[in-house]
Amino acid sequence: MTSRRLLVVHHTPSPGMQAMLEAALTGARDEEITGVDVVVRPALTAGPVDVLEADAYLLGTPANIGYISGAMKHFFDQVYYPCLEATRGRPFAAYVHGNEGLEGAVRAIGSITSALGWEAVAPTLEVMGAPDREAIEGCQELGAVLAATVMPED
Repeated sequence: MTSRRLLVVHHTPSPGMQAMLEAALTGARDEEITGVDVVVRPALTAGPVDVLEADAYLLGTPANIGYISGAMKHFFDQVYYPCLEATRGRPFAAYVHGNEGLEGAVRAIGSITSALGWEAVAPTLEVMGAPDREAIEGCQELGAVLAATVMPED
């Protein structure tokens, strides 16, 4: 059985973002999901090779001043043209955390991934304020759904 790769690209500067990342990874690594390697890269170090080698993408960013984090913007700047044609149609999911004004960050993720031709497996998960149990469960489900989407068939 060929293994598939799920690339998790995140900018995690706060305890809330860390909790969301850990929940998403727990979901992606669920024991019922087999044949999926979960590769985790901070947004400032992820590059075109990581993206080209992956079958799906999970993106996690805080909303900073109404936009995605500078680190996530840097990631997209690095991978956009090298990966533009080769990654069309690949599935992705995203989560955004902030204390106010998530709309700009959600819109940015939508427009950039749309231009890349990536296919969302779920709406971007939006979390305002400290992540509560519902938010953590949502992150876990998001990771699981994305990993299950690319799980190889037996």
